[in-house]
Amino acid sequence: MPDSAADPVGTAVFKSAYAVVPAGTQRDIVTSFLPGWTDHRAWILARPMTGFAETFAQYAVELKPGGGSATPEPNLNAQAAIFVAKGDLRLIIGTETHALRAGSFAYLPAGAPWQLWNIGDTIAGFHWIRKTYEKIDGVLVPEPIICHETEIEANGMPGADNTWATQRFFDPMDMGYDFHVNIVNFAPGGRIPFAETHVMEHGLYVLQGTARYLLNEDWVEVGPGDFMWLRAFCPQACIATGDEMFRYLLYKDVNRHVGLEL
Repeated sequence: MPDSAADPVGTAVFKSAYAVVPAGTQRDIVTSFLPGWTDHRAWILARPMTGFAETFAQYAVELKPGGGSATPEPNLNAQAAIFVAKGDLRLIIGTETHALRAGSFAYLPAGAPWQLWNIGDTIAGFHWIRKTYEKIDGVLVPEPIICHETEIEANGMPGADNTWATQRFFDPMDMGYDFHVNIVNFAPGGRIPFAETHVMEHGLYVLQGTARYLLNEDWVEVGPGDFMWLRAFCPQACIATGDEMFRYLLYKDVNRHVGLEL
């Protein structure tokens, strides 16, 4: 906690089109504790909200040594993406066991039995994205994915001269997946050179570096640990600042028709 005499004015923002949850607000006073988990704490950064972003929830979770869960997901229709920020974890999917470390990624299909445990002697941290799976006729439910970010090629964006590249954990053309998680990378000075406006909702967690980010009509300064939450059609753009790579973990909903019921 900051000193009780500190000025409470901060950089947290919640507006009709976007929210910014700064790293500095993710403190003990706003932690959540989850059923079925031991020796843990979590920050719930996004949750479905009517009239805002409605497709996903996103958590940042810390596990003490030995902490974890044998029953992490209470919803049989919920799929998950896990990205490890720090520490050493053991992921069990059915009868298969996987060792995860910082930079590891896992996709867990809806209904798959899984467990996650901190097997190291220091605190482990991971990002957890949850989304109800939207099954479609004739398309197989996707298989789990286990990989490390160093195994994922960075694809340069057209016309960006290698200053803007995306690492995609999912095959963009596989209709089995109804959301994607990417790592977006900008070299210093790299930018999104126009205001993107699209139907996909976003969760953006800054992994490294700093940037000026356009959210709707406002430019905000963001850095490591900051989270941006965008509803559909919120205009966005980016200019990387500082002298190191600017990188963020990106969620977006994809590959499905929009619902027509209100």
